[in-house]
Amino acid sequence: MDRETAAPLVVTEIAAKIRKEPVLEPSLHGSLLVMMQFDVCEEIRLDQLREIFGARTVAASFKHPAPGYVRYLRPPVVEAIEPVVLETGERLEGQIKYYDYGVVSLIFELPFSGDWDTLVQLASRWVWNSDFERFASRIARQKLDRAAPALVKPYKDWLSEDYFVFHVREVAGSPSAADLLAQHGAHVAQIVRGETVPLSDGERSEILQGRISYYPNDLAVIGWNGAFIYDTPAGAETAIQLLEYANSQLLEFRHYDELLTRELAGVYDFLEKGTGMLARWRLARAASRLHTVLLDVMELTERVDNAIKFLSDMFSARLYRLAASKVGVPDYKDLVQEKLKTAEELYRFMVEQFHQGRAFALELLVVIILTVEFFALFHK
Repeated sequence: MDRETAAPLVVTEIAAKIRKEPVLEPSLHGSLLVMMQFDVCEEIRLDQLREIFGARTVAASFKHPAPGYVRYLRPPVVEAIEPVVLETGERLEGQIKYYDYGVVSLIFELPFSGDWDTLVQLASRWVWNSDFERFASRIARQKLDRAAPALVKPYKDWLSEDYFVFHVREVAGSPSAADLLAQHGAHVAQIVRGETVPLSDGERSEILQGRISYYPNDLAVIGWNGAFIYDTPAGAETAIQLLEYANSQLLEFRHYDELLTRELAGVYDFLEKGTGMLARWRLARAASRLHTVLLDVMELTERVDNAIKFLSDMFSARLYRLAASKVGVPDYKDLVQEKLKTAEELYRFMVEQFHQGRAFALELLVVIILTVEFFALFHK
């Protein structure tokens, strides 16, 4: 065979090999969920809000069929948000939820496909993105302009919480949760933390302790600022809703903690200014104000605490407890309870001081009257 005949054959063989090489498909498919929550007022009248927006309510979802009484006691109102296109070209679908205890929650969804390294980079970019919170805040304020009649005691300054859920619905090979962690546990830990650099063995182990599964092929790894979920869209909905609820609880307890801190500081300043007779008479008004705040906080914390019930769905209850502990709900709840206890003790002290002052004043008045009567008797 001469050189002119061989050359086309070589090219043909190379082309055939190229055609036979498999095209690498993305190994992961899923969505990034960006949660932005704001504490906007003391209460939202949901019935009135539905009339304003014509929005729908959302029911709690659970891993397996559960009785009808396992639900939100007052389901949040849900409204769609216009799709958002960022400067990067990324398009995010979104919705906003209004909770009756004054929290507004915005959730944006960004689909993704790629390999593990791609997801690690995506997680790092979003977890440390501080600009998106300001963007979400503007959207929330625009929405609340219409909702103003349904807001009770709106706040000028808002507390906020953000959280990121990396939902992987498909993995090449459909591994079990155990196999996925064995092969890619280091990647999962980086994603939950938003880190691009591999973590130490101790830190990785600490992060992966926050995992929970119901079936062999599902997994949720929950951290303080982000979570990795490997599940079907229907199965992941449970974890997503409970993570959203836990973060809204955290936001409310942070608000109550700051409120009680300010009130207690004001009481301490009042008590330090003096304990004379006139100051004791003013204690009644200060004690009344403190007691009103005390009752309000107790009522509101009870409402937040009991917003959702798990009467027969034990997996959802365990999932919620894990989520709440990881984001810090019990810590702030304990702080609020301690400050409520302090406020109760101060209230009793102030009332006691007021009664002592009043008793002293009455005794002094009796002495004055008797003195006047004796003086009049002996000078007749």
